[in-house]
Amino acid sequence: MRNESARRLRKGADSTAPATDPPRARAFGIVVEDLSNPYASDVARGVEETLNAAGYEAFWLTTDHSPEKERRVLELLEAQRATGVVAIPVCLGSAGIDRLRTAGMSVVLLDRTGRDVCSAQVDHVAGGDIAAAHLLNAGRENLAFVTGRPVPRPCEERRDGAARTLAKAGGGDLVTLVQEALSPTEGRAAARRLLEMDPVPDGVFCANDLLAIGLVNELVRLGVRVPGDIAVVGYDDIELATSAAVPLTTIRQPRRQLGMEAAELALAETAEGERHRHRQIVLVPELVVRESA
Repeated sequence: MRNESARRLRKGADSTAPATDPPRARAFGIVVEDLSNPYASDVARGVEETLNAAGYEAFWLTTDHSPEKERRVLELLEAQRATGVVAIPVCLGSAGIDRLRTAGMSVVLLDRTGRDVCSAQVDHVAGGDIAAAHLLNAGRENLAFVTGRPVPRPCEERRDGAARTLAKAGGGDLVTLVQEALSPTEGRAAARRLLEMDPVPDGVFCANDLLAIGLVNELVRLGVRVPGDIAVVGYDDIELATSAAVPLTTIRQPRRQLGMEAAELALAETAEGERHRHRQIVLVPELVVRESA
């Protein structure tokens, strides 16, 4: 009887044996910054659902906002011969995208854009416009924007949109508070900082719902009327938005749709190869009015 294991070992040792690449995994990497943020997990779920429907699996990976960790997880996907990657990038640029493509992977950016690459994102400047306009229409005059470190480009765009709307209305400068993270804990800290200002803002736009929930809960705990004294608008419309001490008015991002659109782009690039033409998809957010503003 032939010893199949020994035969394979001999073949591996024979330098003249033809080399064959291992099969490519029928799986994509989904790379996000922080899965503890419901926004990221909702987007990733939209990506995965679409990939699964097309017969692919998905690896969920996080970067924790770290360029070094981003490099490691992308190298891991390359080593595993993943079909492609759908990523909210930290610092993935043209050189890194080219390297992944050379390794045979399709690449799609989520909530970012770049040169010669497919992307799916939300119009965050429009989101900031909508938030500020709602606060101004509610009679608020002194507006503040609360964000967190690191300040990603989408949060900057939200601030830019709000500042533009405030300037058009003849208002003053948009006060910006930068907290240590985009989290409920930092939202509570921001509430205390706001109350120390002179004048105290009567309208607050938060860069995400987690900040806004913490901020609203702390204001209520301190006896501040929301929205009577301070109106608050969040961003994302995560499921927890309705569980704040005062249900949160917010800007809804189409999170699942965003992930699904990105996955469709990745699948198209995989199927079309060199014939593929890169596309940029931009979705529009919408105002969801509840009780906080």
